[in-house]
This record gives sequence, C-alpha cells and structure tokens, in this order.
Amino acid sequence: MNNEAANSRPVVRSGVASALIPGLGQILLGQRYRGVGILLGFLVMLGVVVWYKDPVWYSAPILIWLWNIWDAISLAGGRARSLLLPVLVGLITSYGIGWQVVGIDFSNANMDRAVAILRPMARPDFIQPRQEHNAMWVQVQVPCSSEPPTARREDEGKVAMVIPDCGVVNETLIVSVSGMWPNTETNVLWRTPIGDPKMIGEGESQMLVVTTDETGSLTTTIRVPTTALVAAPDPTLAQFHRVYFDQYRSIGGYEISYVGSEVLKGALATVAMALLATGLAMLSAIPLSFLAAQNLMGGNPVTYAIYVVVRTFLNILRSIEALIIAIVFVVIVGLGPFAGMLALALHSVAALGKLYSEVIEGIDPGPIEAIRATGANWVQTVRYAVVPQIVPPFTAFTIYRWDINVRSATVIGFVGGGGIGFLLVELLRVNDMRGVSAAFIAIAAVVIVLDYFSAKLRERLV
Repeated sequence: MNNEAANSRPVVRSGVASALIPGLGQILLGQRYRGVGILLGFLVMLGVVVWYKDPVWYSAPILIWLWNIWDAISLAGGRARSLLLPVLVGLITSYGIGWQVVGIDFSNANMDRAVAILRPMARPDFIQPRQEHNAMWVQVQVPCSSEPPTARREDEGKVAMVIPDCGVVNETLIVSVSGMWPNTETNVLWRTPIGDPKMIGEGESQMLVVTTDETGSLTTTIRVPTTALVAAPDPTLAQFHRVYFDQYRSIGGYEISYVGSEVLKGALATVAMALLATGLAMLSAIPLSFLAAQNLMGGNPVTYAIYVVVRTFLNILRSIEALIIAIVFVVIVGLGPFAGMLALALHSVAALGKLYSEVIEGIDPGPIEAIRATGANWVQTVRYAVVPQIVPPFTAFTIYRWDINVRSATVIGFVGGGGIGFLLVELLRVNDMRGVSAAFIAIAAVVIVLDYFSAKLRERLV
C-alpha cells in the first residue's frame, strides 16, 4: 500500500500542477521544452479566442487544457501522449476563425457578373483587323465667354460646326459634319481641354454612333456632358472643348491593336525596370555584403561593430515591402517607371546584401586562413581568398533577383510605379476586360520566359 501511494504521488502532483498552470506538470517531470511549448500554445490559443470573442471557439483552449492534464498524468506513469491532438485542435480553430474573419461567403457570388467579365477576356485585345481612320473635330467653348468664337472648322474638304457656338453643362447643341465617308457609322465623342474622353451617348455611358448620308454628312444633337468640368480648376472659366467625329473601315489583313501595343510597351517597361533595379542593387549590395559577413568582420571590435550596423540596416530595409517603398517614391519623383525602379532597387539592395553576405559566410575558410598567414591585409584577403569562391553564387542570386523583380514590378505598377501594372489598373478602371486579358497574357509570358532562362543560367553557374 505504501508503495502504491508513493507511486501515485507524482501522478497526482503532475496532474494538479498542469491543471493549475498548463505545462507545469511536464516541467516538474523534467520535460522542460514540452512543458514550455504546451504553455505557450495554450496562451496563444486562449489569446486568439478571447480576442475574437466568439463563445464557440472557447472549446479549443479547454480541450488543450484537458489534454495537457492527461499528458502530464501519462508522463508521470512513464508514457508520453502524442502532440497530434492539441496541434489539430489549434489548426482547426485557427482555420475556423480565419474563415470567419475573412468573411468567406460563396452565396454572394454573382455568376452573371462573372460571365460578363470572363466572356470578353476570352478574346484578348492584341490584334485587330487593319482599318483606315477618317477623323474630324471642332472646338466649342464651355461655358460661354462674352464673345465666343465661331464653332466651325474646315480641313481637307471636311467641315464641322456646332450650333450655338458655346454652351453650358447639360445644354443641347446641334453638331454637324460634312465631307466624311458616305453611309458609314461615325463615332461622336466629346474631349475635355486635357484630352479626357467623355461619352455623349445614352446616359453618358455609351458611345454615340451616327451614320452619314450618301454625301458623307450628318447632323445630330448632343448634350454637354455633366462631367465635362469635373477636373476644371475654375468651372466658371471659359475653355475650349472638342467634339470628335471618327470613322473606321476595314482594308484587309490584321495589325496590332492600340491596347496590344500599349501592353507590349508596358511589358518592356516592366522588364527594363527590373533590369535597372537589379543592376543598381547589385552594385550597392556587393560592397555592403562584405561588411555584413561575420567571418570577415569579426576580427576586432571595430569591424564587428560595423558588421552589426550594416546587418541591422539590411534587415530593417528588407522588412519594408517594395510596394510601400514605391508609394513613397511616387510622392517624391511622381508617377511612372522611375519611381518603381527606385523602389525595386532599394528593396533589392537589402535582399541581395543579405544573400551575398550569407554566401561569403559559407565559403571555405581554408584559403582565408592561408592568405592571412602570409600577412595579407583585409583587402588582399578578400581579393585572393573570397572573390574566387563567390562569383558563381553571386551571379546566380543576381539573376534570381531579377526574376523576382520582374514579378514585383507588375504589382508596384498598381500604386503608380509604371510598367504593365499601371496599365492594368487603367484598363480595369475603364472596364476594358479584353485589354485586361491581354495584359494578363503578357505578364504570364514574360514571367515564364524569364523564369526558364534564369533557371538555365543558374544551372550552369551553380
């Protein structure tokens, strides 16, 4: 009886200890890491469910607490329980709370809207039938000045006019043009003084299309669009707007479309941004990487202090996402690829600096010790013992970083950093899903091609 009582004491003590503080029973039994892990896991799970404030998930820390008592009792008896149960409970709880936080609800999906978006994307806007363009325009003053000029223009046998010569927002105007192609559909479009196009069809959301007669003339009525003066610094200041008449007819064959040419330009700008950013980053990261390598800078307190400062700087800079850096540079240098390139370069300096320094720290120390034994200084040691070992991996990491920067350049364009990402935002704003599809294909093609060639180059170098 005394032996049984003595044997039961550790079991009871461990169970009570883990009931009071999860993991304490395990710690008392010498399983320190296990006990600390259980305590931290319990506290994290408790903190998550308390923060989320959903009573359903309070069962998770309770189950972990009960399992912790069971485990402590089992350990006291000489048997450890599997960690699968608490880990599974934690994962299910985390995933369930995450599902609710994200607000996943497939009932809100609008299939009609999805079809309306995806259908035009099946016909990417890369090429178009070759067309001949016939255009004419006429100026009209909005709002009226004291002496508005005549709204009439002649050019190469074509005559366009507006009656009256000026107007105000929502005023009805009579527009006419002659000398155009006969019996041809003509797009009538309004453009503001800064060239911003405005639809003047039904509801100001559709293109106004009018067919010319047998003599190539047309006359129709339009309203000065309500958004014509939205961007005007002073809506009372009389400015010259334009009414355009555009005709198109097929002449056989195919050509790259306007959107397709812009997509190609954006893809080229994206690759160029990534290339320039990677090159500038490489030039800056190489000297920093030697200062951030502990095996080169750990010789005395001064060089070690430099190592700590440089390494800390690289870690801080690397922790700031390139997208955030791009927003800052857009404010400093304005919209465009230049801001995106600077953001990519700055972030790549930190990334490449860390990778380069780790390569230097992992080189064979034998040549370094041999060179130092000859009395060589720090520069000579780097030149003859370090550089020959690091050129191949440095080159491979640089190519890999260029590959990453091409992908990042696309996202940076969303905040005004230029490249194809910026074009993609503009296409989405005007709901040009055919253009969006062309941009998607271009992005995929660029990434796939660069990924293939960079992989082949890395295989040869490493």
